[in-house]
Amino acid sequence: MIKKIYRIISTLLVISTTSCQDHDQWIYLFDGNSTEGWRGYNSEIMPPGWTAKDGMLMYDTELELEQNYNGGADIIYGKEEFENFELYLEWRIPEGGNSGIFYHIKEGYGAPQEVSPEYQLIDEINYARIHDLKSYNEQFGAEDPEKLQDWQKTAANYAMHNADPSKKKLNPAGKWNSSKIIFTKKKVEHWLNGEIVLSFVPWSEDWYEKRNSGKFNDAPDYGKYKKGFIGLQDHGSSLWFRNIKIKRL
Repeated sequence: MIKKIYRIISTLLVISTTSCQDHDQWIYLFDGNSTEGWRGYNSEIMPPGWTAKDGMLMYDTELELEQNYNGGADIIYGKEEFENFELYLEWRIPEGGNSGIFYHIKEGYGAPQEVSPEYQLIDEINYARIHDLKSYNEQFGAEDPEKLQDWQKTAANYAMHNADPSKKKLNPAGKWNSSKIIFTKKKVEHWLNGEIVLSFVPWSEDWYEKRNSGKFNDAPDYGKYKKGFIGLQDHGSSLWFRNIKIKRL
């Protein structure tokens, strides 16, 4: 009997240890050599322009002006969905570039941003100089609609929560930056180049107030899902990503 109890305890310890190890392990979403696991949103194939080269997941296109923006080449890592996680990646955008990191994506909508929160990536220095933002930002009552708004700047939870500018160390267009998202039901953190620049509580009273009074007021399923795919946004500029990895929490 004692030996049997010992075997049971040993087995439980192994299972417990393995479970902890699984949660501590990084899952690499990009192998550095191919686009394996990735595909277009609402598609079974990768949109034209996306390639894997020199250790980077790249999107090659001519810069599309904001006022002419169509998009349509958003991609997702379609192998599995994630709920609570720590996501890390490195990225680079060109002058006037724009993109975003999506999570909790569900397919079947017109675009990921209808349902998915977005960690914003943008060339803060040059974007407003190159693109005409006025007519777009006037919809939301901006005082200076021709300028890039705080909720549109890098590391913001797009159109919801602003990153703290005093903590941001953003490298300019053409240089590499690193971003990290830590998501749990109790708190979400946005990191930029090793510094935490934003935290908020998902589905809190404050979250719903922002959700129902701004850009997503007419997107009833925005932020609804608590589990989904990871995605990268095409917003009409070339893009470069590398070292894309995630850890379940």
